[in-house]
Amino acid sequence: MKRVADVAKVPAAPSEDKSVKLPIAIVIGVAALVIGLLIGKFAMAGLSFGGSVSGKTTISEGELDSSVGSYTYGGQSYGISARDAIQATASLDSVKQDDGSYTVPSADSVLSVARNQILAKEVAAKGISVSDDDVTSYAETTLGSSDYSSIASQYSMTEDQVKELLKQSCGVKKLYDTVVTTTTGTAPTAPTTPASGAEDTPTAEYGAYIINLLGDEWDSNTGTWARTDGSYYAALSGETFSADSATYAQAQKAYYVAYQQYSQTSSSASTQWTSYVNGLLSNASISINSLVS
Repeated sequence: MKRVADVAKVPAAPSEDKSVKLPIAIVIGVAALVIGLLIGKFAMAGLSFGGSVSGKTTISEGELDSSVGSYTYGGQSYGISARDAIQATASLDSVKQDDGSYTVPSADSVLSVARNQILAKEVAAKGISVSDDDVTSYAETTLGSSDYSSIASQYSMTEDQVKELLKQSCGVKKLYDTVVTTTTGTAPTAPTTPASGAEDTPTAEYGAYIINLLGDEWDSNTGTWARTDGSYYAALSGETFSADSATYAQAQKAYYVAYQQYSQTSSSASTQWTSYVNGLLSNASISINSLVS
């Protein structure tokens, strides 16, 4: 079974782990990915809820509700069980070892669960609601499908897990949209690579591509620059092109400007969101019992 790359830094599972990590969990984690969060507010083997797995690297089925960590937030303490940490990214059956045991979730997994639960509490505190239609739309946008049965089968999870993770992730996305005021838009698509030998041949396709990117910097009625203080003018003012004729090289220059602008707004949005999440997490204290890295 193939493994999905987990950019949210959920730790790699042991080689015998049969699961495939669901991207839904990644979506939640990426939205809250913070470097160096809660420095000085971590503890190992702190509060224990329902027993502890301290000193163990594997547990039996009867120990799934044992504590792998806990956190305090908003004046209340919450436990994180091995079951919670495992089911955040996979079904129990998919990670069960041949001898019936389970690998204790890693410290990073426990931290990820705490972080996502805190974000979920903030979603609720803000009065953000997530309807079934919202979840369906979110699933189709992020995974390309809202067939929960198919998604669950593909990633070795239950339908209920998939729906819950999608609902949580959709809620975090709504929270993000209320917090981040910077509009990033969508990443520009690069111009189509021309056939060999046609790199310098002007075409209407490349002309239309450039004009579409120029926006208010270009006056389509006169076919000339509308203003000369923009980034596109700085890059293309020395070029001769029109809506009906431009080269691939000229289209590439326009693309580089568009992508640079997108990268700058994306970076600004990321900084704004990271600052907000750090503010939430700075009010939490987290204890982790796991010995697994």
